[in-house]
Amino acid sequence: MAARFNTSLHNALSLLNPFNTPLNTKPFSSRNSFRLSKKLPYYLQSSSTNRALYCTSSSQENGVDGAETFVLTTPLYYVNAPPHMGSAYTTIAADSIARFQRLLGKKVIFITGTDEHGEKIATSAAANGRNPAEHCDIISQSYRSLWKDLDIAYDKFIRTTDPKHEAIVKEFYSRVFANGDIYRADYEGLYCVNCEEYKDEKELLENNCCPVHQMPCVARKEDNYFFALSKYQKPLEDILSQNPRFVQPSYRLNEVQSWIKSGLRDFSISRALVDWGIPVPDDDKQTIYVWFDALLGYISALTDDNEQQSLETAVSLGWPASVHLIGKDILRFHAVYWPAMLMSAGLNLPKMVFGHGFLTKDGLKMGKSLGNTLEPFELVQKFGPDAVRYFFLREVEFGNDGDYSEDRFIKIVNAHLANTIGNLLNRTLGLLKKNCESTLVVDSTIAAEENPLKDTVEKLVKKARTNYENLSLSSACEAVLEIGNAGNTYMDQRAPWFLFKQGGVSAEAAAKDLVIILEVMRIIAVALSPIAPCLSLRIYSQLGYSLDQFNSITWNDTKWGGLKGGQVMEQASPVFARIELNPEEEKKKPKASKKTGKVEVKVEQPQTVAEA
Repeated sequence: MAARFNTSLHNALSLLNPFNTPLNTKPFSSRNSFRLSKKLPYYLQSSSTNRALYCTSSSQENGVDGAETFVLTTPLYYVNAPPHMGSAYTTIAADSIARFQRLLGKKVIFITGTDEHGEKIATSAAANGRNPAEHCDIISQSYRSLWKDLDIAYDKFIRTTDPKHEAIVKEFYSRVFANGDIYRADYEGLYCVNCEEYKDEKELLENNCCPVHQMPCVARKEDNYFFALSKYQKPLEDILSQNPRFVQPSYRLNEVQSWIKSGLRDFSISRALVDWGIPVPDDDKQTIYVWFDALLGYISALTDDNEQQSLETAVSLGWPASVHLIGKDILRFHAVYWPAMLMSAGLNLPKMVFGHGFLTKDGLKMGKSLGNTLEPFELVQKFGPDAVRYFFLREVEFGNDGDYSEDRFIKIVNAHLANTIGNLLNRTLGLLKKNCESTLVVDSTIAAEENPLKDTVEKLVKKARTNYENLSLSSACEAVLEIGNAGNTYMDQRAPWFLFKQGGVSAEAAAKDLVIILEVMRIIAVALSPIAPCLSLRIYSQLGYSLDQFNSITWNDTKWGGLKGGQVMEQASPVFARIELNPEEEKKKPKASKKTGKVEVKVEQPQTVAEA
């Protein structure tokens, strides 16, 4: 409470110096032709008695059932066009993190949704012969459909056109206004319609082209409302200094600190020329800037449609977020603008902003505006959700940029999922049926007494958990794969098919070996379930468990000893079929380069810039 009070006190004192800048510096860049009008700022027009200082307590650390709450968000995806692989990558990663946290017994609130206001939305709708509302309905539904195809188990899906969201945005705006951080001014500069953002000339390429969308920015002059971001330079510097884990990975923190150190400028939070948006309170001639609007979706999503829509209610249901998971191209909005907005409104900051890298195609960031996306619907239809989820999480070190090639995709998923994991289960169950009538002869705990494989698996399970907790998803996949490799090595060394032929004590040892290997498979199913949930379910089902039993698993089930003597296994059936391209598909593939011998199709990540 003291920290929030001090922040509010700082806000009040800084009204004497609204831009919070040293006297020997200019608050705004002349290169962007920014000019303040002679209109009085809001905080000078309002009386001091109306300038309230807001302090809002954080939500409870634990849910109603006593479990710790873990709130995870993806960006709210911009609906100017259907989803691309970049959006899918972010959401697959978020879903895996959410599934792992559920295994730990936490009350998870996984939030995703769509950002549906702004000039670009209205333009896209008109280009498709629709009104903006119809357009938003269609594209938002396409995201829901893709998330279903990818086995995304979100808890909340927010649309910024939802009435409950508009109510929260207007209340938040009023709080910031009452705190003296909104004023009116003229702005003249270069505007990127695709980014929905004014740009500094120093950021632009030749012919004033946006570096993200490779298109010229247009000169605009508007009478807008502004948020006094510059007031929060020192508080933001202090936050990043005192809590360096606020922005992750660490190299993203360096980027944010560099932006702040270069000097923060107030930014426009309304648009006079955009009709498709939430009206500014008490000024229906302007709409709220898409970012100021959409970022509030992380809070409005916490409420249910039948609940009283208030900021206090929403915050009490789960705020602050544990992790905002975003692409690095929207890091500035989440790690600079958003924290300052929250401080102004007296709300707690999210615990972490994690900015991951891009997937690329032909060396360029993939995006809807560039028209070079990999279609996720087609990829899932062709290869299935397990393969898509596993490849991108295993092959791209989370946080860094990554590439896609179809040859490597097929090679990886066949080697890891079909061979290392699937084939081990298949041949073990086959031997069990042939020699033990598909029945386990002894408890797995007894079978593994003084067996070093048990110790190896336990160490790898611990390694996987640590990597999941650190959001090192690729390393978590690798740890689980190592468990599979250990199981295969054990199978080859013990050669139970040979021991069964010898009979007697050797056959008894072989029967125990099968129990040990199947226990390894059971643990793999649990540890891999955040990454490939359907594959894990198929493994669990062949081990004789029901769907309800699978849905009830926790991370504690990675402990050795789950399988019991007398359990009957299902018939062996491939849990992951090898991917084989038919001759027609082979003909369509691009020819391999002479230099590498590989067919390179670099894919992309991320978010259109105006996603929140």
